[in-house]
Amino acid sequence: MKHFLNTYYPILLAFFSFVYSVYLWFTGNELEGIYVGLWPITILGFAIAIRQRRRDDK
Repeated sequence: MKHFLNTYYPILLAFFSFVYSVYLWFTGNELEGIYVGLWPITILGFAIAIRQRRRDDK
């Protein structure tokens, strides 16, 4: 289970932030929903960059 979380935590974080963005949008907070909707892209982008750096260090 620990290996699973270490591997897929960025995807889980991105998914939950997407769901939160949809929740905000449909509860009438459109601007906040758009802002939070940018988080999954950022989370996944940082995760890719960090993993590439880790691979380069080995």
